[in-house]
Parts: sequence; C-alpha cells; structure tokens
Amino acid sequence: MANIEEVEQARSRIQNIIHKTPIVHSQSLQEKWGRRVFFKAEHLQKTGSFKIRGAANAVTNAVSNGATLVTAASSGNHGQAVAYVANELGISSVIVVPTDASPAKVAAIKAYGGQIEYCGTTSAERIPHAKSLANQLSGVYIPPYDHRDIIAGQGTVGLEMVEQLPDAEFIVVPVGGGGLISGILTAVKAKRPDILVIGAEPALANDTALSLERGEITAIGPTETIADGLRTSQPGDLTFPIVSELLDGLVLVEEQEIIEAMRDIAARTKQLVEPSGAVAAAAIMSGKAGAPGQTIVAVISGGNVDLPRFAGLLNAAETK
Repeated sequence: MANIEEVEQARSRIQNIIHKTPIVHSQSLQEKWGRRVFFKAEHLQKTGSFKIRGAANAVTNAVSNGATLVTAASSGNHGQAVAYVANELGISSVIVVPTDASPAKVAAIKAYGGQIEYCGTTSAERIPHAKSLANQLSGVYIPPYDHRDIIAGQGTVGLEMVEQLPDAEFIVVPVGGGGLISGILTAVKAKRPDILVIGAEPALANDTALSLERGEITAIGPTETIADGLRTSQPGDLTFPIVSELLDGLVLVEEQEIIEAMRDIAARTKQLVEPSGAVAAAAIMSGKAGAPGQTIVAVISGGNVDLPRFAGLLNAAETK
C-alpha cells in the first residue's frame, strides 16, 4: 500500500514538471448550489488533467532505471500525460487508446510525440495490448492507475489541497480506476484525518460502488457514460484496498447531473471542464455530497473536451 513518504518523495521528484494548480471559488455557484464549494483546478494542469502527476513520477523512475520507451493504455488524459513526460525526458512513447477516443485527446497525444494504437473500448482490452507492446518493443508499461508510482504522484493533489485550504472539511474526488482517489486518501488521511473524503462515480460506470458493496473487486461491462475518463472495468488491485480502508463514502451521479455541473461551471466561472472532470462537482450540485456550512473542495480532474462535443452535450441537455 502506498504511504505518505512516497507521496512526499513524488512531490520532490515531479515539482519541476507539473504545475501547482490553484484553488478556485465562485460566490455565484455557492449561492446557486447552497454549498461553500471550492474547486481544485486540475483542468489547469499541464496536459489538461491531474494525470501528469502520476505519469511524471512513474516515467521519471522508469527512465532512471534505463527505459528508452514507454507504453500506456488510456482513454486520453493518461496517454497525453505519458506522451508529454516521455517527450520532455527524450524517450519514445506508444499510447493505446479506445476506438471511440476523443479526437481532441488523440490529437494532443500526437502533438506530444506519442504514437497512437487503437484497441477496443474498455480498459480490459487496452491494458493487455499496451503491456504486449512494451514487451515487443523492450519498453516499460506505465499503468493508468494501479501502480505505486502513479498513486503517489496523484497523491500530491491531496498534499496541495490541505496546504492551500487549511479549513477544508470535506473533499469530493471523481472515481475511475482509483489512482486519484487512493492517492488523495493516502495524503489527506495522513495529514488531516479529520477531513471527510468522498468519492463520486458515474452511475453508468459503478464498478467501485459494486466492489465496495460486495467487499471484493467486481468488474462491469462496457459503459457509455459521457465521463470517458472514468470508464474503467474494475478498481485496481492496489487502489481498491486503499479505497476500502480509508474512503468515507461514495455517491453515484447521473449523466444529466454531470452535464448540468459542466454548464454551471462554464456559465458562472468561465472554466471549460470535461465530463469526467465535472463528476465531483455534480455530486455537490445535486446535494449528494457535502452539507450547507461545510467548506467543501471538489477536484476538477480535467478539461480536455473538444468544443463541438462540449457544445453538443449542453445543447442536447437544453432540449430535454
């Protein structure tokens, strides 16, 4: 299980690669949602999401051990991060993406020097292919979430939050494979065990909710949730024990709630947030997480959504 020392070591290792992202507050949204909510703005991170934290930690370690090529399996954000870091460190990268990957994310991976391979629509299909490519090409596979270096890197989000907002009482984190939530739990529960940490998961991609309910890792089939960054088939072998032990609760959000949160954030803060990045905010907006009077932080995990898709989601919601 990852520990706070690993998170602190990761911060030292990656500090010259990543941004320390700001905490953003909107009085307008506070009044509309009835919650004192702050946003940890990882959509303003390099490559547009929190994923660069874990990728920077894992790829840096791989290079220090002699790697000249890395592979990754990703719906987009992890792939962008791995490609970016690999390019910065002067090595090659091959990124395996789903056949329905966001064109904007694929274009960004290519812009960062990554070679694209398409494979299936689920992480259960992408991950074995990326591992196979690493073996064929004598490279190193960089997992999207289920790796100690990834968990420790993502945990630096938690370190920053407790330092930037000392009066935080309640943190809401989007949940996919569990790298971000397990890293944040590792950091926050070590530094501020009094803070409640709640996960938010799309109802259409509820593998973590099912796994917690059954007390064991439980896989689901392909999902069509608009939160493409959270379309994992099951929690990780390393992340799930952390979540099981430390998480204070998990809520499920509907597709319409995600869209409404994206729209509110865009209208009131002028920030562009992707569906996956709006899931934690949707949990607060809908009243499923946090209470009036509490100081709440929602992790906005990414902003990599192309404008036509963003506009299409909002327009479709308005016609319903």
